[in-house]
Amino acid sequence: MLLSHYLRALRLLRIPFSLFLMPIFWFGLSALRMPFGWGRAAAVFGILHLLVYPASNGYNSFYDKDEGSIGGLKTPPKVTPELLHLVWLFDALALGCSLLLNWPFAALVLVYLLVSKAYSYEGIRLKKYPLVSTVVVVVFQGAFTFLMTQIGVGTTTPQLTEPTNLLLALVSTLFLCGSYPLTQIYQHQEDARRGDRTLSLRLGIRGTLVFAAGGLLVGAAAMSLAYWLRGEARNILIFLLATGPVVALFARWTWLAWHDPAHANFEWTMRMNIVSSLCLSAAFIAMLLLAL
Repeated sequence: MLLSHYLRALRLLRIPFSLFLMPIFWFGLSALRMPFGWGRAAAVFGILHLLVYPASNGYNSFYDKDEGSIGGLKTPPKVTPELLHLVWLFDALALGCSLLLNWPFAALVLVYLLVSKAYSYEGIRLKKYPLVSTVVVVVFQGAFTFLMTQIGVGTTTPQLTEPTNLLLALVSTLFLCGSYPLTQIYQHQEDARRGDRTLSLRLGIRGTLVFAAGGLLVGAAAMSLAYWLRGEARNILIFLLATGPVVALFARWTWLAWHDPAHANFEWTMRMNIVSSLCLSAAFIAMLLLAL
């Protein structure tokens, strides 16, 4: 009986959903201009996507107690105390494994875990504040994770602080700024019930779609500039080709949701997440392999 409770709680860690964030990991690696160990890279991937992100997802679910669909789960199970036990376990494993790589990476993992808890914890709950919560999410899931990935694989300080590398880190935040409100677009009623004035709720469905298009367009322009400055024009073409399906799907969804808000639903949001994650990851992996 106890095991079944933990298995149900494990679903709320939403490990498969965490994989939607993997483009930032591949983006960080593809931006490196130095050799790195693939074993260390695999360890960083596992720590972030199998421990850190799931722990953050679970902690968010513990305090949200969602009754409707959430990212990765159309019908989430009821929240129980076992969920918090799993969160603390995953936190401890994430920190322990991070220390085995290097202490700067472990320190950044600790900061990420603490900030993610401030986002959800009822005593702080940054999620209640649309602008603050958006800034926190796009910075920490974007540029912070981009640079954290590079530190995890042993990047040197000159490589880390090289201007175009920092510009690409900023690009990751711009992409998150465009895509993050889309993850909230189907939760307006649930967020309003809890008193969480999310950015998407403030913008409305049409405003969210326009904001997302603008953020992603600015991100793509900044990325193209960075690659041009680095003499890597080939990467611009790879990016444009790989993200063609994303643009087509987003345009189709925007047209449908603009005329019928019912299309701003869980199914379309997950479809966008899956396609964009796979296409972006494919683009950055291709850039990485071609640079070897």
